[in-house]
Amino acid sequence: MLPEVNLRPPFNITRASHVVLHVADLAKSRDFYVNIVGLVVSDETADTCYLRGLAEACHHSMVLVQTEGEATCKRIGFRVFFEEDLDLAHAWFRSEGLPAEWVDAPYQGRTLHVEDPFGTKLELCATMETRPRMYLEIEKFKGAHGQRLDHYQIFSPDTYASCAFYSRLGFRNSEYLSHGDKLLGAFMYRKGTCLDLAIVQNDGPCLHHFAYTVSESHNIFTGCDLAGIYGYSTAVERGPGRHGPGGMLFVYLRDPDGHRVELFNSHYQTIDIEIEPVRWDAATLSTNVRWGLPAPRRWYFEATRFEGAAMLETADKPKPETLESYVQKLSATNSNQG
Repeated sequence: MLPEVNLRPPFNITRASHVVLHVADLAKSRDFYVNIVGLVVSDETADTCYLRGLAEACHHSMVLVQTEGEATCKRIGFRVFFEEDLDLAHAWFRSEGLPAEWVDAPYQGRTLHVEDPFGTKLELCATMETRPRMYLEIEKFKGAHGQRLDHYQIFSPDTYASCAFYSRLGFRNSEYLSHGDKLLGAFMYRKGTCLDLAIVQNDGPCLHHFAYTVSESHNIFTGCDLAGIYGYSTAVERGPGRHGPGGMLFVYLRDPDGHRVELFNSHYQTIDIEIEPVRWDAATLSTNVRWGLPAPRRWYFEATRFEGAAMLETADKPKPETLESYVQKLSATNSNQG
């Protein structure tokens, strides 16, 4: 069912690192991520804001860039272990016939722009400038006290092909979602917890969401409360709830441009080589699994496009039970009983 994993990949990706987003109103987006998510501003200019979580020492895990055009995702970033891994990555992507270009990125060391076979925009770097961690300066905490960027979820028109590509780069599956012999969702990791990159079947490439950890479960509810206080009550899109895959408490919020951010409370450890991926059957998996109502339709189908990437349609669009279909079915059942 799952592609074979290369446990000695051509270069060493270590973790999800940073996300670079276009935003229509930089000040508004900055306030959202500071006051609701609880990130810290590392540096900012007239058109760019660099933010990090309270537990992060590296300069940024989020970069907000003012745009006059569409609010796309410019790049999702991964760290590599050594500088030499960047040179190996450059040669490998070129040998695969995929784009690979050296760029200058402020506060980062050498930076490489690459793409996967479906046009997902990736950024690789080995180092960043550092700043003091803020996780003990409690008097300065805001929002949901976002600690660190943990993972991304992307849409791919062919989950199996995307999973095979990242498996060649050493990504392993902690869990996966399938229907019969069809792979519909792959939950992949490099850093030894259960997730750095989730890949889900849908039109793409798109960024579905990026996720920040919080240290206390109540921080999830604090984020929701503050979203309401600051005028983003309808931006609380899904949850709070508990995932089936992974088992984490979560909530999904939409920022002023519709970019989706998840806040969640923990992950289990997966670094040991003998740990096998867990299979979830899409035919029996409910939308929330543990408890709560299904997610709204937009959670399944709306996502942020990558800058300049051509959209590809999938042959197997998901057919989930949504909040809308659940309410319709419930209404029909009640009408029949009446």
